[in-house]
Amino acid sequence: MSITDNILKFKNKLPDHVTLVAVSKTKPNEAILEAYQAGHKVFGENKVQEMVKKWADLPKDIEWHMIGHVQRNKVKYMAEFVTLIHGVDSLRLLKEIDKQGKKHNRIIPCLLQMHIAEEDTKFGLDNSDLGTMLQSEDFKAMENIKIAGLMGMATFTQNEKQVRKEFAHLKSIFENLKQKLPDISILSMGMSGDYQIAIEEGSTMVRIGSSIFGARNYS
Repeated sequence: MSITDNILKFKNKLPDHVTLVAVSKTKPNEAILEAYQAGHKVFGENKVQEMVKKWADLPKDIEWHMIGHVQRNKVKYMAEFVTLIHGVDSLRLLKEIDKQGKKHNRIIPCLLQMHIAEEDTKFGLDNSDLGTMLQSEDFKAMENIKIAGLMGMATFTQNEKQVRKEFAHLKSIFENLKQKLPDISILSMGMSGDYQIAIEEGSTMVRIGSSIFGARNYS
């Protein structure tokens, strides 16, 4: 199937309240343009430099989502245009995004990344980190970020029960956070292998790469 066919298949399959982020990392501009011409405008990248180059070269109505782990020293390169930063996992990173947002006179939407997987390799905040961050004076003083919701990745396992449990846990954190931050609306969880479980557990945004573009290009 072509990229166009895959995009249309997902558009027909996903519920209306779920946003599809087409994960275009390592993919050439031609592949992104094919998805764009099929009517898709939301793309996810995991390396800032690659995203900056694609932003410069491709249509300006594309929404660019930074879905990878973000280093603070790279925020300045994307602050001018990034639509949503998915993986905010520390107060220090949030402060840098706020600082760069101020320079560009814009409010940058962010998702707080929660650690829900049993694997140690995944980044993210735990519940106590989240509480400490929200209560800090630094957080309350920020004017150029907007917390739009939460993001999390389940353990990479064939055990559906475990994946479901982790997504349900993230959904409950999201519901609790909504008491404190009523404007949050995005729960970003689910990728090519587990997005259907994620949607059943309350996801409003899924990140799909290989099922749209084919296998990843490792260069």
